[in-house]
Amino acid sequence: MDDKKQIYLAGPLFSQAERDFNVLLRDMLAEMGFSVFLPQEDGNDTESSRLEDRQRIIFENDIRGLDESDIVLAVLDGGSDVDSGTAWEMGYAYAKGMPVIGLKTDFRTFGDEGIVNLMMEMSVDALERNIEGILKLLENYL
Repeated sequence: MDDKKQIYLAGPLFSQAERDFNVLLRDMLAEMGFSVFLPQEDGNDTESSRLEDRQRIIFENDIRGLDESDIVLAVLDGGSDVDSGTAWEMGYAYAKGMPVIGLKTDFRTFGDEGIVNLMMEMSVDALERNIEGILKLLENYL
């Protein structure tokens, strides 16, 4: 039985840059020793599956990925507003008592003092501003 901790990598996945960043993070986390559920690959979320009206399968695969994970790493980039799917995944994990770690490399902030939307910021166990910080923080979860 694999005793690796699994991370659910939540984040936007609609542009090539977003997908490439997610893969980079996944590879770094795997190198550290984590198992990683990456929705863009493991959730069957592809253009063809959307065209085939298989949203229910994507949704169920992602829920299963969340339920089987120990930690959610949420990429909160995108300006002042978090990707809506990422926000939902964070709320689901928070409601289940799962640790949620935020990564916000985007230097734009929300409001006068906040880094992201108040509800997102208050639902994370920790919030890091760069990849190095997130990797160091996640060492505590191995």
